[in-house]
Amino acid sequence: MVTGATAGIGEATAEVLVNNGYKVIITGRREKRLSEIGDRLKLQNNGSVYSLHFDVRNKNEVDEAVQSLPDEWADIDILINNAGLASGMAPVQTGDTEDWEKMIDTNIKGLLYVTRAVAPGMIKRKSGQIVNIGSIAGREVYPNGNVYCATKHAVDALTKGMRRDMLKDGIKVSQVAPGAVETEFSVVRFHGDESKAEKVYKGYDPLMAKDIADAVLFVVSRPPHVNINDILVMPTAQASATQFEKDQEDNW
Repeated sequence: MVTGATAGIGEATAEVLVNNGYKVIITGRREKRLSEIGDRLKLQNNGSVYSLHFDVRNKNEVDEAVQSLPDEWADIDILINNAGLASGMAPVQTGDTEDWEKMIDTNIKGLLYVTRAVAPGMIKRKSGQIVNIGSIAGREVYPNGNVYCATKHAVDALTKGMRRDMLKDGIKVSQVAPGAVETEFSVVRFHGDESKAEKVYKGYDPLMAKDIADAVLFVVSRPPHVNINDILVMPTAQASATQFEKDQEDNW
């Protein structure tokens, strides 16, 4: 199961997994987009894909969706907790509380709701893997990234906590943490301002969604006795959350 599969890293991850023979459940809030992606993936290599429409922020929707899975799809072996976003970029003292709620509800509570719905089945079978998509923002805090960084620090902590909690049950828990990836991420962060979003990736080569999808594939395809706890993936031109080598100066 890949959450947030209607764009970016989630869509790319679903595609890479389907192309490597995995049966994939794709989930997302945008029902039409989800259906279109599902149809496209089914045509690739005769992919086996099931679309599940729900909002990770709504616990009842999560529970109902997971419980609605037909028997042939109900035993989820791998969960990719990808759904996440940044909303706004302002100092705490002037931050928009609606942006805060959106990030906390999606990045933290959504991850927890989906994990809570899926993990018991893995534990019952004594087999499974959870991969949480983190961020360089979960390692470093940067100016005006306060709440987003806090949510990704939470993802890092939850990944470690899950690994400890489910160790005795043989469940693998991993994190893949990207640096700058060119997706819808910055357009969403800047509330649809595409010109501002473009400046984030100007003057250097950022990661592409498929780069992270390939890292996820590596993590989930290790032998049973191997768990990749954590991977931090950065563009060559990025040394930290805030240090880039760009062809020209761009403020973001």
